[in-house]
Amino acid sequence: MPASRRRRATARPKIEKLARETFGWERLRPGQLEAVQSLTRGRDTLVVMSTGSGKSAIYQLAGQLIPGATLVVSPLISLQRDQIEGIHEELPGEAAALDASVTDSQRRERLRALGDDFEFLFLAPEQLAREETVSPLADAHVSLVVVDEAHCISEWGHDFRPDYLRLGALIETLGDPVVLALTATASPPVREEIASRLRMDGPEIIVRGFDRPNIHLAVERFRDDGDKRSALLDRAAATDGAGIVYVATRNLAEQLAAALGERGRSALAYHARLSRARRDHAQRAFMEGRVDVVVATTAFGMGVDKADVRFVLHHDPSESVDSYYQEIGRAGRDAAPAEAVLFYRPEDMGLRRFFAAGGVDGEVVHRVAEKVAESSRPVDPADLSEELRIGATRLTTALTRLEEVGAVKIQPNGRVRSRGIESEEVARAMERAEKRRAFDRSRLEMMRAYAEHDHCRRAFVLSYFGEPFAGACGNCDNCDAGRGKAENGKQPFPVGARVTHVEWGEGEVQRYERDRIVLLFDSVGYKTLSLELVTERGLVAG
Repeated sequence: MPASRRRRATARPKIEKLARETFGWERLRPGQLEAVQSLTRGRDTLVVMSTGSGKSAIYQLAGQLIPGATLVVSPLISLQRDQIEGIHEELPGEAAALDASVTDSQRRERLRALGDDFEFLFLAPEQLAREETVSPLADAHVSLVVVDEAHCISEWGHDFRPDYLRLGALIETLGDPVVLALTATASPPVREEIASRLRMDGPEIIVRGFDRPNIHLAVERFRDDGDKRSALLDRAAATDGAGIVYVATRNLAEQLAAALGERGRSALAYHARLSRARRDHAQRAFMEGRVDVVVATTAFGMGVDKADVRFVLHHDPSESVDSYYQEIGRAGRDAAPAEAVLFYRPEDMGLRRFFAAGGVDGEVVHRVAEKVAESSRPVDPADLSEELRIGATRLTTALTRLEEVGAVKIQPNGRVRSRGIESEEVARAMERAEKRRAFDRSRLEMMRAYAEHDHCRRAFVLSYFGEPFAGACGNCDNCDAGRGKAENGKQPFPVGARVTHVEWGEGEVQRYERDRIVLLFDSVGYKTLSLELVTERGLVAG
């Protein structure tokens, strides 16, 4: 932590008094007090809490206690409006937004008044591409930067958004303010990437409320795709209450929504091919209870905070356990019983492997490096995308690999400047791209492992997120069948211990599964190894 930021943490009684007298909160929830004290001490803080656990209260309290303005980066205008309305109920006039509806004169006035006339400024990350936004922010004495939905900055996160990658440069431009990153789900690799991308300095990591014990977890296995589809439709049609069905393709979303309608259940499709108006209509109808079921690709999710969702069904496996847990977490937010069911065939993983193979390889990185090196001035990514015929997300990924090795600099406005690209740097960036693809494949393998797991599913999920769970949960299909608790044998290393593999380097013990050990390696991702081979051949050392 920089010496300029180091200060004594605000005392608990003062925080609790502010929460009670200003915001009307009689009691702080688990993790809130620790996070506020960490921030007031001047320490960057990463908070992982489930939706509805009060993450926004953390920055509202900290913003009032830390001198200077608070900048909140939030990806959706609807989320920003909800948060601003919440602040105005207790602190009228203390929050404003910069979005597409704001005129140039309003933008200038709000940036000028930030910190003097009001405390909290909300904006979407794409606003950071505007020089007329970034320059005034540097003069606004921002002391706290809040990154909501922080997993959007991670290529391994559920909703990766290239615009979020500008945040690291912005934070540096603002003079190193305290950073608060908030997310509802993040496995250890995603947490590490969030901290790195935001240039957080030795962050405090607070993980609370991750378990959702009211959601029953289950997997139903099939051999025939038609039988699987019929079973899913039967379940969605027969289960009372609102629900979400996730599918892998847009066409399937349309087909299943129509099939549910034929079975008497009101349902709408939601996917990226629909117009914005139709997507907004589907979301509003679902939120207002005018439609029972939304059949969606993973485009449906962020900003959906409906308390009474009773079921989340997956026709296809998600791309990772991270994504799956984020999606099923939209059920049961009212703490009443809910269910999450994956309808699974082993062959289903083939489509996900195909999608995973479409990432950025070394050849794409090389092409991007050559094009950036040709220009003597900063390059607009939109021009690169058009010239190279590479989509925005893949281009951003390639540029990120090059920035990691120091070959390019991504400026706060998104333009890319060459730092004198050398062949050795390009080679290292290409190698990183290939390792990243291998890591992606390992995450997909963890999704397969979840689907085929024959003991407590909650223990599996929580250990994936670095939260060991002892015993059996009693609320999953395997526990229902009496298979919840695994009989593990010898455990040569403690769960969570750092170890070294002879080939894959450093990693961490994640869990044991009878005669196997699951490790998370820094370079190649998740690996499941035979305990006998590990111990007899000395493949892993503590």
